[in-house]
Amino acid sequence: MATSAAARFAAAYAVLTAAHEVGDYIVQRDEEAESKGKPGPEGAAACARHVLSYTATQGAALWAVNRAFGLGLRPGRAFAGLALSAATHYAVDRCAGHWAEEGDDAPLLVRAAHATGKSNWLSRDPGAGALLDQAWHKGCIALAAAVAAGHG
Repeated sequence: MATSAAARFAAAYAVLTAAHEVGDYIVQRDEEAESKGKPGPEGAAACARHVLSYTATQGAALWAVNRAFGLGLRPGRAFAGLALSAATHYAVDRCAGHWAEEGDDAPLLVRAAHATGKSNWLSRDPGAGALLDQAWHKGCIALAAAVAAGHG
C-alpha cells in the first residue's frame, strides 16, 4: 500500500525535527557552537563543520525511518529536503551571538528580526536570540519535510 504525501510529510517532519535536536545539541561540538557565529573564515568553517554533522544526522535518521516504515520517500526529493535544511541551518546559525545587534553589519536574519519589531525583546531577554534561532530552524524544517515528502 502506498503511503500518502500527508503521512510522508508528517513522518519526515517528525524525524527531521528529532534529528535536529540530536544534531544541534548532542552531535554539535562545543568549539563549533562557540565559533559558528564569528565573522570571517573561522566562523564560516566552524558553521560548515556543524552543518555537515547536523545534515549527516538528519540524513541517517530520515533514511532509517524511511526504510523501517516503508514511507516511499524518493531519494532525489529526500536529498533536496536535506539540502534545504542544511542551507537554511547554515544561514540561521551564522547569526549566533548577533541577535541583539542592530545596523547594516548585522546578518540579514538579524536585521529582519529588528525590522519586524523584535528589537526590544532581543535587547531585554538574553534567551530571545536562541528562541528566534530555533523558530527559524523549525519553520525551515517544515519546508524541508514538505520537499522531501513530495507527491507521488
